[in-house]
Amino acid sequence: MRQSIHKRPEGPFETADRRGQFGISSDEMSRFLDFVEQLDQETRQSLSIKTGYDETLLLVALLRNHLSGKLTTSTSLAQSSGMSYGTAIRSMASIEERGLMLRRPRTSSGKSYSLHPSDKLIQEWQEFARRVHALVGTTLGLKESGGTQSDYFFGASYNQGSIISPPGVLASKLSLRRDLRILVHADPTFMAMHVLKKQFETIFGVTIQSRALSIDRLRQEILSNAKKEKSDYDLIACDLPWFGEMAEAGHFLPVDDLIEESAQDTSDFHSEALASARYKGRQFGIPVQTTPELLVCRSDLLADHGLNAPRTIMETLTAAKTLHSRGRSLSGIAWNAARGTPLGHSFLFMMGAFGQPALNLRRIEGGFDGEKVHGENFRPMFDSDAARATADYMLELLSYSPNDILSMSWYERARAYADGKVAMAYCATLLAPMFELDATSPAYGVTEYLPHPCGPKARPIAPVGGYALAIPSNVEPNRIRPIWTALTSLTSANAIKLYIENGSLVSPRFSVSMDPEVKKISPLISIVDEMARFGVLQMWPRPPVPEITDIIAIAGEEMHDMLLGTKTPDAALVAAQNRADALMRAHGHY
Repeated sequence: MRQSIHKRPEGPFETADRRGQFGISSDEMSRFLDFVEQLDQETRQSLSIKTGYDETLLLVALLRNHLSGKLTTSTSLAQSSGMSYGTAIRSMASIEERGLMLRRPRTSSGKSYSLHPSDKLIQEWQEFARRVHALVGTTLGLKESGGTQSDYFFGASYNQGSIISPPGVLASKLSLRRDLRILVHADPTFMAMHVLKKQFETIFGVTIQSRALSIDRLRQEILSNAKKEKSDYDLIACDLPWFGEMAEAGHFLPVDDLIEESAQDTSDFHSEALASARYKGRQFGIPVQTTPELLVCRSDLLADHGLNAPRTIMETLTAAKTLHSRGRSLSGIAWNAARGTPLGHSFLFMMGAFGQPALNLRRIEGGFDGEKVHGENFRPMFDSDAARATADYMLELLSYSPNDILSMSWYERARAYADGKVAMAYCATLLAPMFELDATSPAYGVTEYLPHPCGPKARPIAPVGGYALAIPSNVEPNRIRPIWTALTSLTSANAIKLYIENGSLVSPRFSVSMDPEVKKISPLISIVDEMARFGVLQMWPRPPVPEITDIIAIAGEEMHDMLLGTKTPDAALVAAQNRADALMRAHGHY
């Protein structure tokens, strides 16, 4: 499978956020509304044209408020319309009759209500903005390089995928007596969700309270919350490998019946991400992001040394050795090597790249079965040839890694790569905005994204990670259905695209990855999508069994002792095998 290097657009329309030439993003739509409003004002002031009943300013205000999450009432809209109050009220009634505006009660009495653009109105203005964009470009000769008039008028963008519009409001607000309360991970996707808080509050008609925690604190908070009689949260963002543990303990509600009742189409989600939030055949979460760990490398540095992007373990070691230069303050490669959980993830993922999961999973076509795990399938595999090869690989990597590698985890390795201190790094795509969207990074525009380099007789894999939204089992029963409505909205294609437009670079949905606007933001999203389509994206290197967190910690502790030199590889692997085996026996798996 070919992976493309990120190429920057050229020409007079190049911008820092690099939106597409065909589609209209939310930010561009906001600027377009400003343009329409200013054009209308200039026309009125400069030309002797008789004006009459004109809905333009009213519709502009309605759409602008929706994009910014600002409350719109009849009074505020009339004030923005440029009409007399009576004319504005009649205009609103006409707009509502034409299905262009929704009127949603704000109180139980229904005497107070808010106004919102309908999906029909949003779609109309998306089309209008695209047509004006194309018309201005072709008329004034401002089209982007490589583009032609026929690119727009004959639907080239639609051949690449459907353009997904911003999310519309719910027809009726969520029937929650209190705020919608969400527990999330502190990462770019959920930070984008926080930035969009006002917009989602407008969509849902309720206030949102969100709490963001680091990964270890998030897990502890989920476990602490599960002990309470009533949950402090309505929705919880759960790391994919934790679903086995949480589902086995009964901390989350299964959502299969809700999926069926709402007729939600789950086929648009990456299958491995969906499977990771499933346990014993039941679905316990809906993916909000897919973030595999990939090998990122500086294509410019590789080219300077006549090297191809590494596809195998041996090629990776050769490239790391060649690019490693203490004199230039450049290390060959960075990876998770901090003690415990970070290094444990590295070991499981790299072991998977040698063709063996950390557990004795059943082999199936294209890999291993990480869902149906029974009896001997739980037996740890730290005494295998693949485990020893992984240990040896890690020891070799030490020579070409930064001096502080043994304290380096997720953020530090991505930061080192973004700052130009390392030539390559194993990196979760979740953190790619650090160099993919930052034009000051030495890696900006010259990063190639690759699956994990594989060992002999193994196939390339991209171990899947990410988060899915789940409903705590101890929520009040009367809140479940409105919570489900919020969950499906927050994981919709419309919402995922909005996160990407606001700093995230991960998507769990095929449709979002095919959106022409999304494609123009970064090639990374399409690369991961292609990996999902061709079976490179895999969940079995870190299967969601209840004990996976402990297995990861055991590997990370024993391998750290090995890297420090306090244990031999054989002694560390034997200790890991014995500890993990005792854990599985204690849980009665075999």
